[in-house]
Amino acid sequence: MAIARLNFLVVEDHDFQRKMLVRILHGIGANAIYEAKDGVGALAILQEPGKPVDIIISDLDMPGMDGMAFVRNLGESGVRVSIILASALDRNLLASIQTMAEAYGINLLGVLEKPLTPDKLLPIIARHSILASQLPHRTSPVFTLEEILAGLRDGEFEPYYQPKIEMATRRVSGAESLARWNHRQYGLVAPCDFIPTLELQGKIGTLTETMVEKTAAFRRTWAAHGIDGSVSINLSIRSLVDVRTADHVIELVRAHHVEPRDVVVEVTESALTTDVGHTLENLARLRMKGFGLSIDDYGTGYSSMQQLIRIAFTELKIDQSFVANASRQESARVILEASLGMARKLNICSVAEGVETQADWDMLRQLDCHTVQGYLIARPMPSEEYLDWVKDWNRSI
Repeated sequence: MAIARLNFLVVEDHDFQRKMLVRILHGIGANAIYEAKDGVGALAILQEPGKPVDIIISDLDMPGMDGMAFVRNLGESGVRVSIILASALDRNLLASIQTMAEAYGINLLGVLEKPLTPDKLLPIIARHSILASQLPHRTSPVFTLEEILAGLRDGEFEPYYQPKIEMATRRVSGAESLARWNHRQYGLVAPCDFIPTLELQGKIGTLTETMVEKTAAFRRTWAAHGIDGSVSINLSIRSLVDVRTADHVIELVRAHHVEPRDVVVEVTESALTTDVGHTLENLARLRMKGFGLSIDDYGTGYSSMQQLIRIAFTELKIDQSFVANASRQESARVILEASLGMARKLNICSVAEGVETQADWDMLRQLDCHTVQGYLIARPMPSEEYLDWVKDWNRSI
């Protein structure tokens, strides 16, 4: 990344601090640097066609439009720009503001404590090229229910598999099956573009059946290639309120001669507060038949520990937000560590999702996490790639 090719906007009401930051940016190679005293001035610069901005470095506590209001307006404007927030405020408050910025859809590079120095800025600025490359290049189309159901009928929906790695041995312990739509016009379509519609229209069971059947068939293929491990499938809230769901899943898995012990059913915490009787009956029946049960996105619900008492879970899957924030936010690390400790005491498997860096891996290993998954290991991949990937991974350990 060449800093000289990036355009910066410094938003700081204190004249001396603003000039110092501009001097630091020049010192690390920046050429184009714009300045504003508050959010109003910054937004005005962003609207000028002759002043393109790649990275904004903004103070938070400013008169007029402060940093938080500026972040909100920036998110609502839809401007594609990265931002670094800087302040001398309390660390926990900065962590809350970081979460707020992410909720507004901001391409946030980081939150730094003042005073800013080249050593603090350089690694954060380096993230710009990575995050910018991950921004979508097109707006996803809005699919009708009829289009989605037609895609299901035509066999366009496939499971993609993301490996799960046992940390102590580095062996592949299994994979999570994730729904993807291979659309003939738009290419690979993510779940967020079709699952809400299916749930809202009461048709999620059609996707569930497709995913369970194809996943079970592929799990059977693993054995033929000498590959062991469990496969995880996700069940929707809407599926779990139908008391016939468990029996249907059991039937589909057995039809492909797959042992229930080789299948883990993942459910989110929110599913456990909806039509509790039907949900618990489905999950209890699946567990009774030998399926593993995983509580997904653990820590994001309102009564996590209560759910661990209600249901005989075999796996606790810690939400990726705690993994991502643990290295820079003390409260996130405390929750992560406590969750891992609780899993050990309950004698259930702990799984950390969203592992994206070597630092994440090292931290989780230090905290004695059992299993991990995330982009550091591999992105979700189609079935034909998964088998080759597992063989390559096994040769490397």
